[in-house]
Amino acid sequence: MKRALCLMLLTAFIFMAGCGTAPVRKEPEIPAQRPVSRYVQPEATYAIDAYDPWEPMNRRIYNFNAIFDNVIFLPVVQAYEFVLPVFVQKGITNFFKNLTEVTNLTNSLLQFKFQKTANTFARICINTTVGLGGLIDVAATVDGIPREDEDFGQTLGFYGLGPGPYLVLPILGPSDLRDTSGLVVDSLVYSQMIGQLIAELGMDDTYETVLNYSLTGLYAIDKRHTEPFRYFKTGSPFEYDLIRKLYLIMREFKIKS
Repeated sequence: MKRALCLMLLTAFIFMAGCGTAPVRKEPEIPAQRPVSRYVQPEATYAIDAYDPWEPMNRRIYNFNAIFDNVIFLPVVQAYEFVLPVFVQKGITNFFKNLTEVTNLTNSLLQFKFQKTANTFARICINTTVGLGGLIDVAATVDGIPREDEDFGQTLGFYGLGPGPYLVLPILGPSDLRDTSGLVVDSLVYSQMIGQLIAELGMDDTYETVLNYSLTGLYAIDKRHTEPFRYFKTGSPFEYDLIRKLYLIMREFKIKS
């Protein structure tokens, strides 16, 4: 009897001691986390999927273009804008736009875009005659006929030719292999047309050459004058990637429109 009583007291004591001990709290397991880099990669900012196998070369040309633009091109453009009144600058822009309507007409026709072909033909007729050789864009301001920008690069894209590798051209800027080929064709057409117009003036070879180079230089200055882009002014630390992506998107949009 005493043994049974002692056993019961011992069991009760052990039970009470176990209840009074605080249970050990098990901390939840935290899964291992990857270290976060303090440098943001450009792929995390922009969806870069451009084919750019010549990127090292392209970046060097891009930097050269920025230096050339800031040191030489923009100062010349600023002098041009300072010397000539705004209405003269506008007339020069209209004149060169009217000259390049020939490439717009040809490429619209090659792509079977007949409405654009008709609009461009009407613009040439109206601006060359009523617009004083293209100095005034009468077709747009009076008749409401918009300018249709078409080039041979777009024509090649229309027939299914892919853009190929991305390419930054010296001074000219963003392009790709397809558009560079198209630019060569359009430039040859434009040069032939300018040469024919100059030949109609009856000048000798010396004056013809001087006038040809003068028109080419003035055309380049006017193109830069009308282009608002300035290097390293986009606010993006990845400007090269951004410009590349925007250019490729713009070209695909123009081909499909």
